Amino acid sequence: QPQLVEFGGGLVRPGGSLTLSCEATGFTLEYYSIGWFRQAPGKERESVACISSSGGRTFYERSAEGRFTISRDNVKSLVTLVMNNLTPEDTAVYYCAAQENYCSSYLSLYKYWGQGTQVTVSS
Repeated sequence: QPQLVEFGGGLVRPGGSLTLSCEATGFTLEYYSIGWFRQAPGKERESVACISSSGGRTFYERSAEGRFTISRDNVKSLVTLVMNNLTPEDTAVYYCAAQENYCSSYLSLYKYWGQGTQVTVSS
């Protein structure tokens, strides 16, 4: 059964860093683009970053540009999001999702979703 599991969330102080990971099981990750999304309390889920199936192309929303780095290891079926210089505005539940086409910020295009991992940025 296809499944995505996120881990690595937690509590971090402003200016700190966290690394989120997304592990895929039950399907061949290398055929899918992977997006990271987040949802803050009371807000809609939004795109953060995306990486193409081969890893050759990456995309970042403005909020993540220059601070976050997405990468993948298709052999390990793992996608990583390194988040630096975190601010309280980054507090949200972070989700990874997979789709068979090119990277997109449209949630409806993604076929598989993880259960999310909480990231809290607070002093």
